Amino acid sequence: MVAAGLLVLSFFALALGAPAPNVFRVHDARSAAPAGFEASGAPDANEVLQLRIALKTDSTQLVQRLLDVSTPGSQNYRKFLTKAEVAQLTAPSDDATQAINAWLKKNDVTATPGATNQWLNIELPVAKANAMLGAEFNVYTHSTTGVTAIRTLAYSVPESVQPHVDFIFPATTFPVPSSRGISSVYISGAFHNSTHAARADASCATTITPTCLQQFYNIPTTAATQKTNTMAVSSFVQSFASKTDLSNFLTKFRTDLSANTTFSVAAVDGGTNDETKPSIEGSLDIQYTVGTATDVPITFFTVGSNNDGDLTGFLDLVNTLIAQEKPPSVFTTSFGFPEALVGSDLANNICNAYAQLGARGTSIFFSSGDSGVDDGQSTACTTQFRPTFPSGCPFVTVVGATQGAPPESAAKFSSGGFSNIFSAATYQKEAISGYLTLLGQTNAGLFNTTGRAYPDISAAGVNYQVNIGGSIASVSGTSASTPLVASMVALVNDRLVAAGKPTLGFLNPFLYSTGASAFTDITSGSNPGCGTNGFPAVKGWDPVTGLGTPDFNKLLKAVGL
Repeated sequence: MVAAGLLVLSFFALALGAPAPNVFRVHDARSAAPAGFEASGAPDANEVLQLRIALKTDSTQLVQRLLDVSTPGSQNYRKFLTKAEVAQLTAPSDDATQAINAWLKKNDVTATPGATNQWLNIELPVAKANAMLGAEFNVYTHSTTGVTAIRTLAYSVPESVQPHVDFIFPATTFPVPSSRGISSVYISGAFHNSTHAARADASCATTITPTCLQQFYNIPTTAATQKTNTMAVSSFVQSFASKTDLSNFLTKFRTDLSANTTFSVAAVDGGTNDETKPSIEGSLDIQYTVGTATDVPITFFTVGSNNDGDLTGFLDLVNTLIAQEKPPSVFTTSFGFPEALVGSDLANNICNAYAQLGARGTSIFFSSGDSGVDDGQSTACTTQFRPTFPSGCPFVTVVGATQGAPPESAAKFSSGGFSNIFSAATYQKEAISGYLTLLGQTNAGLFNTTGRAYPDISAAGVNYQVNIGGSIASVSGTSASTPLVASMVALVNDRLVAAGKPTLGFLNPFLYSTGASAFTDITSGSNPGCGTNGFPAVKGWDPVTGLGTPDFNKLLKAVGL
C-alpha cells in the first residue's frame, strides 16, 4: 500500500510539473569499481565522510566572456574580469541554493561554503550518508598500491534537488593510483657529477641547458622588472624542490644570474616541501622556471595528498587560485591523468574552473604527457587511442615536446590526440580540419575526430640537465617543455606590464590566429603508441607538436611590442 501511494503521489507531482520532494532519482552510478579496486568490507557506520556538493551552474556566459577577453580583434581583448565578476557569472541560482539547503536541513546536515560559490562541503557519518543518498558506501582497496577509499557505486538525490546538483564528490570518484597519474618526466641519462658550466652550440643537440634554450628560442637573459607579474608552479605527489639544488644549478648553468635567486612556497591541502628529498619533477620545474624566467617572482604550490586522490588536489589548487584577489599571470603544471579515469562531470567542473582563472587573466599551461597516443596505462589500447586529462580541456594551453637542435623533430613520447569528453574548440577547428585532410584514413576509427585536439604548441623536451641532490641527471618529458614555454610567456608578460599593457591571459585564440606567426613549424617525427606509429607531424598544426616551437622575439612582435 505504501509503495502504491508513493506512485500516486509521484504521478500527481509530475502532472502538476513540480518535482516530488520525497521521490529519489539515481544521480550517478557506475557498474563496477575501477580496475584494481576491490571491496574489502563495510566501513564503521559512525565513520565521518567528507563530501562536496557541486551545485549546477550555467557556464555559457563564462565561456563567452572568456573568449571575448581572449580573442584578438575583440573590443574587450585582454580586458580581464575581476574576482567579483567571475563569481557573479558562476553563481548558482537562488532556487538551487534554497532547494539544497532545505534538503540538508531536513537531514540535520550543516554545510559550509567551499572555496568558490559552486561548492558546499558537508560532513556526515557513513550511516547517514547511506540513508540520505540511497547509497551503499564500502571500503575499497587497490590491489597494487594498497590505497583505500570509502566509496559507493551509486547514489540518489530527491527529485526536487536533482536539477540543482551537478555531482557529489568523491562519492563515486575513486582515487587515481599514483602509478596511473601522469608526471610527464623521466630520467633519460645516468646521474653524474658536473664540473663544467653551460655549453651551447654543438652540445645542445644532445644536452639541454638554459643557455641552449636561450639560443634555440631567443630567450633573453635580461632580468624581469615587474614584481606584479607572477608565476605559479604546481607540485603534487610529494614532488619536492630544493633551494640548495637550485643554487648549485644556477652556479653551473646560469653563471650570469645570482646563485641566491630563489622561489617562494605555498601549501594547499597540507602540502609540504621537504628539501631533503628533492624529486625529479619538482627539481626540473623549479630549475627551468627560475633558470629561464629571469627574476620573475615564482611561487611553488605544493599540494598535499589524501585518500581522495590527486584529483582533489587539482580541484583545490585551481579553486585556491580563483579565490585570490590577484591570481598569477602564468600557471604551469606538469601532471595529469588518463582521461578515461576521470568522470565527465568532474572533468567539466575542473575545466570550467580553468576557464574562470583564464577570464581573470592567467595563462594556464599543462604538459600533454609522455606516452604518445597512449595515456600511460599498462593495458593494451589497440582499438582506440587514449587521451590525457586535462589536455582535452579547451581552456588550457597544452605543450608537447620536440628533440634535437633546430630544425627540431617531434619527440616520439610526446602525447597528443583528441579528447573523448570535450568537443573541438572553435579556435582550432580550421587547424584540425586541415590536419585530418592530410591524415586521410591513417588511424581511422582509433580516435574521436570531433574532440578537442592537443597539444597546442611544443618545445624542446629531451635531455635537460637537472641538479637532483647534488648530482646532474639528464631528464626528458613534456614536463621539461611546459615550464620552459610558461617561462617565456612570463617574460613576455613582464615586457607588456612594463609598457603599461595587460598580460596575455588565456592564450589559445591568440595562438591559433595572430600568434601562429611566432612559432616554428615542426614537420618531422611522430608519437607512436597502441601498436601504431601514432600521429605524424606535418606542415601546420598536428597532434604531436601543435603549432610548433616559440620564438621569443616573434612573440614580442605578435603582441605588439
